[in-house]
Amino acid sequence: MGKTKGNLAIGQSGGPTAVINSSLCGVIHEALAHDEIGEIYGMFRGIRGLMDDQFLDLRRQSAEVIDGLRRTPSAALGTVRYKVNPEDYERILEVLKARNIRYLFYIGGNDSADTSLKLHRLAAAAGYELHVIAVPKTVDNDLYGTDHCPGYGSAARFVATAVRDTGRDTEAMGPVRPVKVVEIMGRNAGWLTAAAALAREEKGDAPHLVYVPERPVSVEQLLEDVQCCYDEREHVVIAMSEGAQEAPGKTFGEEYAPTEVDAFGHRMKGGVSDFVASIVKGRLGLSARIDKSNYLQRSFMVCASPIDLEEAYRVGRQAVKEAVAGHLEGLVTLVRDPGPEYHCSVGLASLKDVANKEKKLPADFMNEAGNWPTEAFLSYARPLLGDPWPPIPYVRLAKYFV
Repeated sequence: MGKTKGNLAIGQSGGPTAVINSSLCGVIHEALAHDEIGEIYGMFRGIRGLMDDQFLDLRRQSAEVIDGLRRTPSAALGTVRYKVNPEDYERILEVLKARNIRYLFYIGGNDSADTSLKLHRLAAAAGYELHVIAVPKTVDNDLYGTDHCPGYGSAARFVATAVRDTGRDTEAMGPVRPVKVVEIMGRNAGWLTAAAALAREEKGDAPHLVYVPERPVSVEQLLEDVQCCYDEREHVVIAMSEGAQEAPGKTFGEEYAPTEVDAFGHRMKGGVSDFVASIVKGRLGLSARIDKSNYLQRSFMVCASPIDLEEAYRVGRQAVKEAVAGHLEGLVTLVRDPGPEYHCSVGLASLKDVANKEKKLPADFMNEAGNWPTEAFLSYARPLLGDPWPPIPYVRLAKYFV
């Protein structure tokens, strides 16, 4: 039986990252190497572009532009958050058939895996041969079935660097502005927040406390932690996940959070750092300030990890290889090889096994107090930041007072 001949469509979905375009480049480069693939269409703004029959002709792009995607942050095709509904199926199938699209690739996270699974099932039910492969992407690192996600290493590198540097600011201010709460993305998982600890060189370096959703701590314990750190060094930097909880199912300050939900029903995060800063000031009498880098965390190319860029490109190429080999559905995964030296191979997981699942921090990745990542986490995450890392060491003046 010969290989399927047809056109290819690729889309990007969800929050952009510093390396999502590297995956796009990988898909295009690999597609150009296969004669069975005809036109290469870029869905303009994800699945909505497919439904609206809005595609970019990627074969007409210059080689320089395609290569340049590997050094360009954010989503070059435009992105979307849209939940495919049964009423969309007829239109989707109509466009797929009209364009003779037989290969479809969707770069994204949990919700994109869900969309990919729906497209696979739609085509299978209609008897239409369509190879649907999801390409992993999310700074949250919460995609099930893969050791880690492209996008995470670069965002982690940004977070570690930013917390390291703003910590020096807080240290200089001392008792004048002693507490800094740095709010970090991640939704319901603490992978990115825990990465704040990766740039710490000495015990006194920032961050001093790290709180993640997987390990709830009471308001009382948090205040005790802050007071203890302040008593020791007269300044405190807190890495606070946007989803940090004071009890299971109860986010810090959730009564002050936005009530807005996205297309997939996820409640928008917010209010955690404001709440923590207010209780630190109100209960401890310590002046507290907030840093929210928000979207800077996910698209800051100057902090892109070389490992992350290479792996993002590799999973893009692998997605095409899997589809051309005959797989009708799947999510490309990164599989960490055993041994002391870091190396990842690629694999393929079934979409039904990964869609709509979240990968949380394992229990042994945080200490018993729930306020600091363990060496197990640090060993897991350090290689993902790539070399050169850590950055050039900072110095401190010795306090030789006269």
